[in-house]
Amino acid sequence: MLNYVRRGRGEPLVLIHPLGAELVVWEPVLERVARERDVIALDLPGFGASSPLQNGALPTPQVLAGSVAAFLDEVGLGRVHVAGNSLGGWVALELAKSGRALSVAGLCTAGFWKRPLGPRPGADMRRLGRALMPVMPTLLRSERGRRLVLKGSIAKPDLVPPAAAERLVRAYVTSPGFERANEAMRSAVFSGFEQIRAPVTLAWGEHDRLVARPRTTVPGWRSVTLHGCGHIPTWDNPSQVARVLLLASA
Repeated sequence: MLNYVRRGRGEPLVLIHPLGAELVVWEPVLERVARERDVIALDLPGFGASSPLQNGALPTPQVLAGSVAAFLDEVGLGRVHVAGNSLGGWVALELAKSGRALSVAGLCTAGFWKRPLGPRPGADMRRLGRALMPVMPTLLRSERGRRLVLKGSIAKPDLVPPAAAERLVRAYVTSPGFERANEAMRSAVFSGFEQIRAPVTLAWGEHDRLVARPRTTVPGWRSVTLHGCGHIPTWDNPSQVARVLLLASA
């Protein structure tokens, strides 16, 4: 069973976090969306409080989508609205390909690059982060410290509460699922657009430094801009993100 939190009532909406994060990324929008949806924010295998995959499988977006589908079966849900950020958006699209999504909202969705990205060294940064964890709470208490640490993924890091910033950093540097999920994500490209029958909304951060908005769009899919937002947009403008999630799942 994946770790999750559940709020609200209405049609079910599952929220899937980006690579190297956990369900904390949805905290700014959770209660806003829960006013109109039965919202489930979960930790993917190997992230947050969810155990890594037990069968040794490479955590590709397809395999991660299978884990989410198994979770839905465990909690008695069939087709649901799905929203994801970055890798989570890719996983949401894979769920749609398998017929489990009523709708998809992808925020700064990964996988729309022209060719596989290939390896990117990240182990040194994670080792440095682990070494700095004893002083990280003190560093993140200041707005300057949060800007220094989070500016690569969040446009307005000073809006992130210190406790949430610490959870984000800890997830990035300690998640046992990070390395293999990163490898799998960077060695592939999303495909199978034609298999998706559910409505899809893709939202792109105006100031995203990590994922570029594709130049071409899929016919019938909605594409919008998240103004003033970075790669993880939920703290940058929670009301704007909540509106996108609600409209996409209407």
